[in-house]
Amino acid sequence: MRFGVNYTPSAGWFHSWLDFSPSAVAADMERIASLGVDHVRIFPLWPLVQPNRTLIRPSAIADIVQVVDIAASFGLDVNVDALQGHLSSFDFIPSWLESWHRRNIFVAPEVITSTATYVRELTSAVASRPNLLGVTLGNELNQFAHDPHPTPHRATEKQASAWLASMVGAVRAELGSTPAARAPLVTVAQYDAAWYDDAQPFGPEHAADYGDLTVTHSWVFNGAAQLHGPLGEGSARHAEYLMQLAAAWNRDANRLNWLQEVGAPTNVVPVKDAPEFLEKTIRHAADVQNNFGVTWWCSHDVSRKLADFPELEYDLGLFTNDGVLKPTGERFAELVHEFRNAKAGAGTPPRDALILEDVDAAGVPVADVRKSCAPGGRFSQAWLHHAASTGRGPQVVLRSKVADALLLAARGITEVHVVPAGIDRIELSIAHPATHH
Repeated sequence: MRFGVNYTPSAGWFHSWLDFSPSAVAADMERIASLGVDHVRIFPLWPLVQPNRTLIRPSAIADIVQVVDIAASFGLDVNVDALQGHLSSFDFIPSWLESWHRRNIFVAPEVITSTATYVRELTSAVASRPNLLGVTLGNELNQFAHDPHPTPHRATEKQASAWLASMVGAVRAELGSTPAARAPLVTVAQYDAAWYDDAQPFGPEHAADYGDLTVTHSWVFNGAAQLHGPLGEGSARHAEYLMQLAAAWNRDANRLNWLQEVGAPTNVVPVKDAPEFLEKTIRHAADVQNNFGVTWWCSHDVSRKLADFPELEYDLGLFTNDGVLKPTGERFAELVHEFRNAKAGAGTPPRDALILEDVDAAGVPVADVRKSCAPGGRFSQAWLHHAASTGRGPQVVLRSKVADALLLAARGITEVHVVPAGIDRIELSIAHPATHH
C-alpha cells in the first residue's frame, strides 16, 4: 500500500504557478519526503496552461515537468492532475468556457477536442519521466455536471461517458509510447455525489469502467461527521465504507482502489481530535482489499494572507504554511513508518458482504439506490451496524451481481447478507459544503 500527499504549495498556494519558484518547490518537497511518503499529487491550474482554446503555453508545461523532476530528486513519484476546474471552493475554468464564451465542458464538440489536445500535450511532456505515477483527469470535475454548482455544465450519463472516453483516450495515446518500465496510471477522480446522489450524471460505473483503478475522495463534512460525530464509527470508517461501496461496481475482482483524497476538515473535526481521526481513518482504510494507497489532503496549510477561503481550508495541512510539522503530520509519519515496516494492508479481504439493492426482484433498476448509500441512508446505516457488530467493514455486492458465483469467489466473498429490516434512513439537514477538493 502506497502513501502520499496532495501537494499544496506553501508559498502562494496554487497561485504559485504564476510565479514559479523551483527553490520553493524543492523546500516543500524536502519536507514532504521527510514524512516517509512515496508520492505526491500535483495540480497545475488549467486556465494558466491553456488560456485560449488553441493556445497551450510551453513555459507552463515546462514548469509542470520541472516540478515532476524536483520531486524525483527527493525520491517522490508524481501523479499529475490534468484539469483543475475546482480546488478548495474556487473554480478554475478558462475564460473561453465562461461568460460571453459560455460552452459546455462535457458536451460542446470543439471544447472536447481542445481539452483533449491539452490533456495529450501535458501527458506527452511528462510521460517519459521515470517517477510519473500517472495522470488523473481533473479534480472532481463531476461537480460541474449538476446541482448544487451555481452554474452547472449539465450533462447526461451518456454524455459523461463520451467525455471520459475522449479524455482517457487522450492520456493513453501518449502513455502507450512511454519507455518507462512501470506503466503510469490513468485515473478518474470524482467527488462523492457519484456514489451518493442519484441525479449526478457521473456515477459509480464511471469510476469502475474508466481508468486503471477506482478512485475515491472521502470528506466527512458531507454529513457523516455531523451525524456520527468527529470520531464516531460513521466518520472514522467513512473512507473505508466509500472504498468498499465503490468496489461493488468493479467488474474486475482484482481492480485496485485508491483513496486519493482524504483529510481532517476542522469544521467538523476539532483540531484536538484530528490526529486520532487521521489514525482511525487510515487504519480502517488499510483494511480494505486491493488498496492501492492513501494520499492525504494536504501537505501545507493555506496562508492566512490569502482571503475568502472557507475556514477549514486554512488548517488542513500536515505542515503549517511556514513549514512546521503539525500533530497530524507527526501521526501521519508514524503510521507511514509503521505500515512500511509491517507491510500491512495485504491481508485477506472481508469474507462477508452486504447486498446493495441496485435492482428490484424483477431486475428493474432502483431509482434511489445512491441516496440509500449516503450518510444517514438505509444502506449506509446497515453497513455501519454490520461493521460495528463484526469489527470489520463488510464488502458490498450489488444485487444485480449477487448470482455471479465466479465474481464473488474471486472477491473472496463467502457470505452475503441482506439489509436487516428496521433500519431506516436518518434524514439529515446538512447544507452542501462550499468546498470540494
